[in-house]
This record gives sequence, structure tokens and C-alpha cells, in this order.
Amino acid sequence: MRETYEISDRFLEAGDANHLLYEPLGGGLTFRRTRRYELEFDGGSDAVEAFVRKTLFDEISQDLHKGEDPGLQGFAFFLDYGMKPGALDLEKEAILRYFEGIADPGFTLTSLRIRQRIYLFGGKTDESDRFVRDICNPAIHQWNVTHAHV
Repeated sequence: MRETYEISDRFLEAGDANHLLYEPLGGGLTFRRTRRYELEFDGGSDAVEAFVRKTLFDEISQDLHKGEDPGLQGFAFFLDYGMKPGALDLEKEAILRYFEGIADPGFTLTSLRIRQRIYLFGGKTDESDRFVRDICNPAIHQWNVTHAHV
């Protein structure tokens, strides 16, 4: 089975998207960043959610969205990116090491994929190439851009 969880900071407002770029854009584009955890597993999905809530999520300062649908709305596009297989991913390694130390987690974790998602608001969808170029490193990252359905 597979479950996806998207975690966003509850108290952070959208910031100036020019902070993500080497050369600023005009037009007041803003962004919010989330983190997506895609888990493939055997066993109970309730145990997977309990693991995510206990180890990856802070209920006071964060919001948790379960499923494939975007966790935020009103975006022009979003950029998902993460480490290529075989590239050093310290967060993933730490999560897997922690999981291995749990006596009876209630499920078997067969795959973990971590992605950052950057939502861009207020801009045009044709600006996505600039964000990919300035944020993603083709030597170590995989990425995907999804445009809003207008």
C-alpha cells in the first residue's frame, strides 16, 4: 500500500518568491513550502499514520494533509523536488534508522520518498522554468512541476 502525507507550517505566511531566485522577478509572486512524505508499506495504514504523527508532525505548529491532492489551494503552480535514488539524503536515513529501532511499529516500511513542495501564488505558470533552474540541481534532484487547473 501507499500513503502520502503533506506537512505545512501553520503560522508561516506566504513569503516573497524572489528569495528563491538568483535574479528577482517582478509582479509580487509569493510562495509557501511544504514537505511530502510518500510511504510504501505492508500492514496497517492506521499504524503508518500513527508513525507519521509521532515522528514527522508537530500538531501545535503544523498542519497535516493526507492524500495525493495538494495540501494548499490558490496556487499558480507548484514544484516538487527531492533527492535522486542513491544521493545522500540525511533526513531519509535518520527516519529509516529511527523506524528500524521501533520494536513493533505495526507495519513494514518498504519505501520512503521525501519531497519538498513549493507552492507559487500570484504568478504566471510560464515562470516555473526559472524556479526549477534556480532551485533544483540536476546532478542530485528529481523534480516535477504541476500547474493549477484554471
